[in-house]
Amino acid sequence: MGFSYNYAKLQAIKIMKKYLCLICGLIYDESLGWPDDDIKPGTKWEDIPENWACPDCGASKEDFDMIEIT
Repeated sequence: MGFSYNYAKLQAIKIMKKYLCLICGLIYDESLGWPDDDIKPGTKWEDIPENWACPDCGASKEDFDMIEIT
């Protein structure tokens, strides 16, 4: 169970995305979630409530864009 479980967990983390607030630059990372708003690590962007707002500037969810970080 050890190796295959860890490999599967690593693969799941690799496909997690990050979203950038276009107003203030805050980054929402799906792998980390946003515990201060009860959003658990691993929560996909589409599963965040539509009324969620950027904790730094109050921007709406539609003010975020998916980004690739290298």
